[in-house]
Amino acid sequence: MHGPTRRIFILRTAQFGLSAGLGASLAGFAGVESAQATPQAVKDLVARITGGKPMIKARVALDLPPLVDNGNTVPITVNVLSPMTEDNYVRAIHVVNEKNPQPNVISCTMGLRCGRARISTRIKLADSQKITAIAEMNDGSFWFDNADVIVTLAACLEDIL
Repeated sequence: MHGPTRRIFILRTAQFGLSAGLGASLAGFAGVESAQATPQAVKDLVARITGGKPMIKARVALDLPPLVDNGNTVPITVNVLSPMTEDNYVRAIHVVNEKNPQPNVISCTMGLRCGRARISTRIKLADSQKITAIAEMNDGSFWFDNADVIVTLAACLEDIL
């Protein structure tokens, strides 16, 4: 023979893929922690968003359920009290979290023509954690609200259990 046949190549490739996938799925059971945003990563992200300016806890209403059965689809709504006029409007809304693999959940740019500073969507949550919504105003000020949510079945673990 002149080397491995096509059948042997396919079998070895399948064996390698299965062993790599099995090793990755068992890593969580071997004490290896999954990727999570760290408190420092969250602080760094908030500092990048705000440019180090202080945030004021007012004018932003973060609405999400305090207890969710499944972290795969968590409804979230952020309302910002703003007249959305030329002198006073929301430039952006940012949502950050503590324990998902990435701290930035969503960032939405807004402008005068939005009419209302409100976003509503569904997000994934990897674990029980604090969610923070930050409103960036046109005058350079930052307003925020946060909420704790308890997740009984984490989004990233459902397939393993």
